[in-house]
Amino acid sequence: MSLFFNTILSVKETKVTLREVKDILDAEVLVGYDQLDKEVKTAFGADLMSDVLAFAKAGSLLLTGLTNPQVIRTSDVLDIAAIIMVRGKRPSPETIRLAEELLIPILVTKYILFETAGKLYAKGIVGCVERVDDERAFS
Repeated sequence: MSLFFNTILSVKETKVTLREVKDILDAEVLVGYDQLDKEVKTAFGADLMSDVLAFAKAGSLLLTGLTNPQVIRTSDVLDIAAIIMVRGKRPSPETIRLAEELLIPILVTKYILFETAGKLYAKGIVGCVERVDDERAFS
């Protein structure tokens, strides 16, 4: 088996701090400097908040290209650990104020969603779900 596949197969779920996430993604912290010691072990990536509501789990990172207040509200409902906004997208002042009010960290990275997920996975952060086999996938 190649070194690449041995590396992928040996990745195990691990806890990573938001500070480490910041470093892995060369991210800028917009909200939540005081929460950088928070640990995460799962992530979910989507731009459809209905998918986030259906599949994301509490305590996960949310990787998204959306920057509107609805992302914050959805994250609050699910108790998301932090939001990683990809592609260098920046939220509006209204979105930042809401995140500050609800104590939800926001980090911004210039990586695309695919690269962001890959970099985090390589460091041991796994997805909330590996595969969807039920009717939720078709709704």
